[in-house]
Amino acid sequence: MNISQRVSPEFPIDENAIRIPYARLKDFMGQVFKATGLPDSDAEKLAQAMADGDLLGKDSHGCIRVPMYINRIKGGAINKTPNIRITKKTPAMALVDGDNGMGHLVARFSMELAMDMASENGISWVGLQHSNHAGAAAVYASMAIERDQIGIIACVGSANHAAPYGGSDILVGTNPIAVAIPTLEEPPVVIDMATTNSSLGKIMVKAMHNEPMPEGWVIDDNGTPITDSKLADDGILTHIGGAKGFGLSMVIGFLAGTLNGAAFGSDVVHIGEDPHTETNTGQFIMAIDVAHFMDPKNFKANVDRISKEMVNSAKLPGVDEIRMPGTNSFRVYNDRKANGIPITAPLLKRLNDAADEVNVPKLV
Repeated sequence: MNISQRVSPEFPIDENAIRIPYARLKDFMGQVFKATGLPDSDAEKLAQAMADGDLLGKDSHGCIRVPMYINRIKGGAINKTPNIRITKKTPAMALVDGDNGMGHLVARFSMELAMDMASENGISWVGLQHSNHAGAAAVYASMAIERDQIGIIACVGSANHAAPYGGSDILVGTNPIAVAIPTLEEPPVVIDMATTNSSLGKIMVKAMHNEPMPEGWVIDDNGTPITDSKLADDGILTHIGGAKGFGLSMVIGFLAGTLNGAAFGSDVVHIGEDPHTETNTGQFIMAIDVAHFMDPKNFKANVDRISKEMVNSAKLPGVDEIRMPGTNSFRVYNDRKANGIPITAPLLKRLNDAADEVNVPKLV
């Protein structure tokens, strides 16, 4: 079976979608953000982080976000020349002030800091304040893999779309978490998940393609399911595992937001609706250096062994394959690295309209 038939990115591969090479998509987004007034180096780092998200199949958090980011930059909600800096630091913790820069820049700076600190001390925790939406969390967690470290990032969602479990007031974000664990030969073990049954980004993708949502993602204030993806903003996103997901979301919010002096609860600004107001988005990043615990090769070999044990275990009737977390993204990555990133007609129009808005050449 062809690899493109086996992978399952966030929207199915449309046979009519065009494939754009990673480098071309990255260069296009870099030109767009340079045209908005971002310094060349920052625009290129931002474009790389977004294209890396698309490469991993995180279609809800990659190039689809270009128009929204343009609106926020042009609307004055983003500091185009931030002084991203460390405001507090001990051997194992740091607090980073993103100075209202693009979240991708703040997260990359903070992940690099966390990895350096972990190399020295075995473990690190970096809190982020005055950051912004940073795209696909797995992009930053996965940076640690190359250094035989475990990467963790969790974020306060950049808009509230959910309610306290059992409630109807929209006070809770999707509050995602990503963890990346290195392996020896098997695909890296990576989770990147919202604490709601769907991120709003996945719903955005469905709405763009006029596709319905599965029942259970969104409900109205009477608890009735909503399946029309274009009506999701009028509904309430549901938590994974009910009360358990709400509890996890709260913990992430307090650790990524409140602990860092960042927004949480009713203080969160809806980035899709308000292009003028600073968000003070909070995130936390952890890095764990495996070598401080055991020989990295032995650790990775054990992760491989246990992963194989899981995927080769008995399957329920009708199940073709058991996958470890991250295996699907690994397949998507290899497919898109070789064959290009699929850009559907609605997405291409969105990107080309954005290019026209800032007077740069269209993607295609």
